[in-house]
Amino acid sequence: MTSHPPSFPLEPDARTESDVWSEWLLRQRHGQDTAYQDVVQQAVRRYANRLLDGAHLAAGQTLVDLGSGEGLIPFEAIRRIGPSLQVVLTDISAPMLRHAHGQAEALGVLAQCRFVQAPADDLGALADGSADLLTSRSVLAYVDDKKAALAECFRVLRPGGRLSLAEPVFQDDALAVCALRQKLDALPPASREPAEVLLHRWKSAQFPDTPEKMLADPLTRYTERHLLHLAQAVGFGELHLELHIDQRPGDFSNWETFLDISPIPGRPTLREILAQQFSADERTFLELSLRPSIEAGQLQTMDRMAYLQARKPLA
Repeated sequence: MTSHPPSFPLEPDARTESDVWSEWLLRQRHGQDTAYQDVVQQAVRRYANRLLDGAHLAAGQTLVDLGSGEGLIPFEAIRRIGPSLQVVLTDISAPMLRHAHGQAEALGVLAQCRFVQAPADDLGALADGSADLLTSRSVLAYVDDKKAALAECFRVLRPGGRLSLAEPVFQDDALAVCALRQKLDALPPASREPAEVLLHRWKSAQFPDTPEKMLADPLTRYTERHLLHLAQAVGFGELHLELHIDQRPGDFSNWETFLDISPIPGRPTLREILAQQFSADERTFLELSLRPSIEAGQLQTMDRMAYLQARKPLA
């Protein structure tokens, strides 16, 4: 691959030092708790390995990775295949591209990497048919025009090229918040359970709580079947879809870490919600209700991840 200069500033300035994506990936995803960060990284690696297992990597390929973040998928692909693999790391976030650039230097694979700052639905810096394989993990979920992003994936792949995605599905989370709001709205204020009122206030700060809000939010107006249908609509064939739903005990037992975790980029942490929307008495009530189960490791978590593989037809 021809050497390309980075399409992002290598040195941060006041405008590019951080953004919502880097704040979440490097801080809010794990609450700045190094022990919990290791747990998160193990989970993310599981997602990435499932995605790459379905990608059918081969020597001599060019891989384009959408929303590369820290670079986990392209770097793991290089580890699997070796020096013949060329990778293009794209991301909307200049801070994350700088971070990935530093990781590539540390790993000694910088010569195999190209870095492009671009949103998933506008990959104009990449030529038609320039990739053998295109991957994406937890990127299209956040894109408003998912069909446009998939059309860009189709354009960038060569005939016969493969698409491999792993995308979270959040619609059920929003439906649960909507159901809680409907339950509370049906009751007179004096009959509402205080714990449910506070739970709704917390969760509705992170997820839509009405059908109208769900439709306005790119995270919650799609399901795994929508991804499948959109991939078909832009021309992909040989599609394979798997929805993995995993319920398990929460991976954290530290209350302070729990307060500082945001489930989604750009959404407030529980600590921020408590400070902005709860009185002192309400904060105490919620902590007394929730903290014992957190510290006992009894809180259940539910992950829903859609894995989609497809191929661009030869003709």
